[in-house]
Amino acid sequence: MQTEREQFSQKHETAIVALLEQPTLTKAAEKIGVNQATLFRWLKEEDFRERYFEVRREAVSQAVSRLQQVMTGAVDILYDIGQDKNVAANVRVTAAKAIIDRAIKGVELEDIEVRLTRLEKAK
Repeated sequence: MQTEREQFSQKHETAIVALLEQPTLTKAAEKIGVNQATLFRWLKEEDFRERYFEVRREAVSQAVSRLQQVMTGAVDILYDIGQDKNVAANVRVTAAKAIIDRAIKGVELEDIEVRLTRLEKAK
């Protein structure tokens, strides 16, 4: 038999999943069978909020990993479009810009990560 605390915790986990799956707080509350005000109150609780952000970050991390897996193919497509003389010039320019923009952004992100790591080590 679950204790009241375990049931409450399980309800919180269910709420977090609903918050991630549903487009609004109202729909999330409806899905788990609690009042919207209750869910809003839980979001103000530090432990609940921290767990919600942790789960949300993990979901985003998984999505980013998936994007990284398919990125090479997307770059190949952009490259092929940019090289195809049968494709309209404006489309080829757009493909070239996308490749350049993403390459620059990637370098910027790597630089930020290196600087952040150095700052954390300096603490």
